[in-house]
Amino acid sequence: MVSCSPEDDARTAGASGCACCKPLVHAANRRIDEGLSRRGFVAGMGVSLAALGFTRGAGAQPETAAPPIVLTNFRLFDGRSAALREGLRLFVEGDRIKAIEAGDPGAPEGARVIDCGGRTVTPGLIDAHWHTIFVGLSVSSLLSADIGYIFLAASAEAERTLMRGFTTVRDLGGPSFALKQAIDDGLARGPRIFPSGAMITTTGGHGDLRPLSDVPRSPGGPASSLERKGAASIADSADEVRLRVREQLLQGASQIKLVGGGGVSSPRTTLDMLTFGESEMRAGVEAAADRNTYVAVHAYSSAAVRRALAAGVQCIEHGHLMDEETAKLMADKGAWLSAQPFLSEEDTGRLTGQSRLNALQVFEGTNSLYRLAKEHGIRTAFGSDLLFSSDLARRQGVMLTHLRRWYDSAEILRMATSVNGELLGLSGPRNPYPGKIGVVEKDALADLLVVDGDPIADIAVLETPETSLALIMKGGKIYKNTIERR
Repeated sequence: MVSCSPEDDARTAGASGCACCKPLVHAANRRIDEGLSRRGFVAGMGVSLAALGFTRGAGAQPETAAPPIVLTNFRLFDGRSAALREGLRLFVEGDRIKAIEAGDPGAPEGARVIDCGGRTVTPGLIDAHWHTIFVGLSVSSLLSADIGYIFLAASAEAERTLMRGFTTVRDLGGPSFALKQAIDDGLARGPRIFPSGAMITTTGGHGDLRPLSDVPRSPGGPASSLERKGAASIADSADEVRLRVREQLLQGASQIKLVGGGGVSSPRTTLDMLTFGESEMRAGVEAAADRNTYVAVHAYSSAAVRRALAAGVQCIEHGHLMDEETAKLMADKGAWLSAQPFLSEEDTGRLTGQSRLNALQVFEGTNSLYRLAKEHGIRTAFGSDLLFSSDLARRQGVMLTHLRRWYDSAEILRMATSVNGELLGLSGPRNPYPGKIGVVEKDALADLLVVDGDPIADIAVLETPETSLALIMKGGKIYKNTIERR
C-alpha cells in the first residue's frame, strides 16, 4: 500500500506535496485493505483505481469497434426448434445478433466472413447450478489458502469453463462478485456469471463448514472466517435472514440462495434434516421480492421442498428425494426444478463418512427425480453442481449428456440453452446482462458455438469440447476459432 511517515503527513496535509498523503489516497488505501480482507483483491483494486481516476472516464476515447461478423454455410439450432435449419447467414454486430437471413444477402462492408464448413451453430451453453469459486480447488485449499490464490485459481477455471462452451453460469453460492466484474471488464476470460453471493444457511445447515472452535455463535456477533470470505452466511432468525439477503443484494446478487436442508458436501448434515422454518424462509423470499428478484432453495427431501414452496420459493435446487405428491405440488405452483443428473462417484469424486451416505441417496434418487419431473411437466433446468476438483470440472459436458437416460438430444440441448435462459430471466431487473440469452435470434446476445458435428443427432459430441467446438463466441467476441487457422 501507499504510505508515508507521520512527519510527511503533517507537513504536506492539504498541500501539493507527497501524493500518498492526500486524503483521497488514504481513502483508496482503506478500500484496498477492505477489498483484500473481505472480497478479494480484484474488487478492492478496481474500486480503488476508479476512485483515483486511473480507469477510463466517460470522456475518454472509445476502443475501436470490432468489425461485424458474418457466419455462413452452417446448420442452425436456434435454442428452441427440434430440427436444424440450413441456407442461412448470421450477422453479428457488437455484442448482439443483428440478423439471421435466408439466401445470400451479402455481407456489410468491412465485415469478417467466416465459412463454417457445414458445421452446426448453437447458442452458448448455460449451466444453471455452478460454483465459480469452489469448483477447482479442494475443500482444504479453500479453507486455508490465501484469498488471492483462491481468486487466481477461480479465474483460471472460469476460462476453462468458457472453453467447454458454457458461456453463462448461474453461481449458486460463493464470493463470485469480483471475478464476475473482472470478466465483464475484460480483465479475465470466463462465462457470464449470475451471482448469488454467499449461500444463506442456519447454524449446522449445509454450507456451515466452520470449525467447531467457532461454536457457540452469538446472534449479532462477529462473522466467522467462512463468512468473511463470502462462502456462506449464517442466519438463525427471520430478521437475520432479511439482513443476509439484503447484504447479498447490496453486493450485486442477481438471485438469492437459501439452504433448506442438509447436503452432500457438508459432512455434519443429513439429507432428511430441515433448516429454516417457513416464516424464516418467507422473510428471505420477501426481501428478495422487494428487489424484484427471486430465491432458489437447496432442498433434497419432500419436507424441505414443500416447506420452501409454502414460503413462496420459485426455484428448487436438487429435489432428488421428493415423492410424487411433492412433484405434483411443484407442477401446480409452477415452480422451477434446477436438477443435476448425479449417477455415481464418477460425478462427485470419492467421498467418505456421512458425505458418502448422502451421495448414495442422491444417486439412488436421480432416476425417480427426472421421471417425476417429466410425468408432471415440471419446468426443469440443467445444472452440474461440480465441486472441489478441476478434474471433476472437466466433466461438465459429460454431466449434460447423462440426461440421455430421460430426454432426447434436442430436449437436452434446449434445456441447456433456451430453457435455462428462461430460468435466468426470473432475475428481472436484477439481471446483469439484459437481453435474450440461450437463443439464436435477432437482437439476442451473441453467445454462439460452432460445433463440429450434429448435437441434435447425438448430444455426446459435447462431451469432448476440446475437439468438437470449432468456434466459441461470447458477446460477439471470438474466444476460440479453429475454423480460420492462422
